Amino acid sequence: MRVDHVGIAVGDLASSLDRWRPLLGEPESPPEVVSAQGVRVAFLRAGETHIELLEPTSPDSPVGRFVASRGEGTHHLAFRVPNVDAALSGVIERGGRVVDRVGRPGARGRRVGFAHPSAFGGVLVEFVEAP
Repeated sequence: MRVDHVGIAVGDLASSLDRWRPLLGEPESPPEVVSAQGVRVAFLRAGETHIELLEPTSPDSPVGRFVASRGEGTHHLAFRVPNVDAALSGVIERGGRVVDRVGRPGARGRRVGFAHPSAFGGVLVEFVEAP
């Protein structure tokens, strides 16, 4: 298992890309909307991992509520796993809570699933199925 990306919630994707470009360069692909999660995202390469910038598509989306209550900042830590469903089941078997009981479509055509922050000491953890 390895870190796939760090998700950062932002209020405005265009201005956030302007802030990050001097450090990480251009996004690997054009921004994409993940309608199931209510976000528009862009991925920037940071060595062996990525930084995912997440802009809410509506104020009542999970990321929209996050930005409204906490402001911009680190939203989640994502790990690449061979099987999202197995990773989520492992959290449940260890007594942890999950947001998703099974994987769902995510950015970059990958399946993803989230463990509740209470399962990892207040950190929202995303599991990303390897392509």
